[in-house]
Amino acid sequence: MDILDRIPLTSLENIMLPIEDASGLPNALYHDPDMLAEERDRILGKTWSGIGFAGDLPTLGYVKPITFMGLPLVIVRGQDDVIRVFHNVCSHRGMILINTAGPVQGNIRCPYHSWTYDLTGQLKGTPHLGGVGVHKLDHFNCEQHGMKQLSSSVWFDIVFVNLDGQAQPFEQFIAPVMARWQPFLGGSGYARMRREDPVGDQLQGAFTLNVACNWKLAVENYCESYHLPWIHPKLNVYSRIQDHYHIMFANEFAGQGTNVYNLADSAGTRLPVFPEWQTERMKEAEYITVFPNVLLGIQADHTFAIVLEPITHSQTVEHVRLMYVGDESIGETFKGCRDATLKAWKEVFGEDVGVVEGMQRGRASPGFKGGKFSPILDNPTHYFHQWAAKRLIVSTQSTRN
Repeated sequence: MDILDRIPLTSLENIMLPIEDASGLPNALYHDPDMLAEERDRILGKTWSGIGFAGDLPTLGYVKPITFMGLPLVIVRGQDDVIRVFHNVCSHRGMILINTAGPVQGNIRCPYHSWTYDLTGQLKGTPHLGGVGVHKLDHFNCEQHGMKQLSSSVWFDIVFVNLDGQAQPFEQFIAPVMARWQPFLGGSGYARMRREDPVGDQLQGAFTLNVACNWKLAVENYCESYHLPWIHPKLNVYSRIQDHYHIMFANEFAGQGTNVYNLADSAGTRLPVFPEWQTERMKEAEYITVFPNVLLGIQADHTFAIVLEPITHSQTVEHVRLMYVGDESIGETFKGCRDATLKAWKEVFGEDVGVVEGMQRGRASPGFKGGKFSPILDNPTHYFHQWAAKRLIVSTQSTRN
C-alpha cells in the first residue's frame, strides 16, 4: 500500500505552509507500525543516518552487529583501522554472520556452512563448494560474492551510513555544520575529542535510554527550548528560555543554542577547553540535530553525540556518548569533572523521557490532528517537520511517476 493511501497528501502539504498556518506531521507517522519501514526506505535510507560509534569498536579486528530499522548490519574495524559497514548476511544462504560484538581472530566465518570473509568483506573460503573436498569451482568467482558493503563514513565518532548509496558525499553533507562550528572547534578541534577508556567491558562516559516513543518525537523535543521552564526547572535557573536561540540551516540541520553555559567544575578543577574556541564566546553552547537521527552538543569543555535507534514505531533507544578535550582530559585529575558532567546530562535527558512518551500516547487520539506551532518558539520543530514532509512528498511522487 502506498504511503499516501494512509496519509492524505493535503496533510503533508499543510506542513509546508508558513509556521503560523502550518499543522504538524499526522498521527499515522508516529502510530502506524507499517510506517517505520516506509520511513527507512523513503527518508532515513536516502540520506546519511547514524547507526553507532567508532569508539565502541576499540581494537583492530573488532566487529559489532546491529539491527537498523529491521536490517541486520555489522560494523567492522579492519586490520587497516578502517571502519566499514556491511549487510550482516552470508552470500551463500543468507545466514547471519556475526551475532555478538567482539574481536575476530582471522576471518569472519559463517556458522552455517563455514564460508569465510576477510575484514574487508572479501569472500576467501567456500569449503566443499563443488562436493566433499572440492573447495573451488572454475565458474564461481569469489570476488563477486563477498559481503555487501554500505556507503559509510565516520565523523564526531559517529558511524554514518547511506542505505541506498545515492546520497551526496558525506563530506559535502556535513560541511555546513563544520563551517558553522569553525569559531568553536576550528579545523583541528574534532581531532582533539577523546572518549574515556573502558573499564573492562564497560564503556565510560556513555549511557542509553530506552524510550517508548517514535524516534521523531525525540528529535522534536531536542530541537526546541520552549519546554525548559517546566521540564528542566534546575537547568532553567541558570540557562533560561530567554537565554536560548534557534538554529536552522542548510535544510538538514536544526536545534538551539545557549549564551550562558557554565563550564564543568568539580572541587575547583575545570576540564580543559578547546584552544580554538573563541574566548568571547566561551559561555556559548550549541545543540544541533543532524537530520534524521543524530543529536550533537558542543560546549567549550566537552561534546556529546546521541544516535537515535528506531526499534519500532513506538520504541527508540538513545545511545549517548560524551567526549572531552585532549589526552589530559580523560586522566584521573579530571575524573570528578567528568563524573559530574555525565550525571548532569543523565538527569537532563532523563527528564525528557516522560514528555516524549506522553506525546507518543497522545498520537493514538483521533482528536489530535498534527497540532499547531508557536510562531516564535517552535521554529526548529516546524523546520524538522517540513524536512520530513518534503521527503515523503518527493519520494511518493517519484514512485507514482
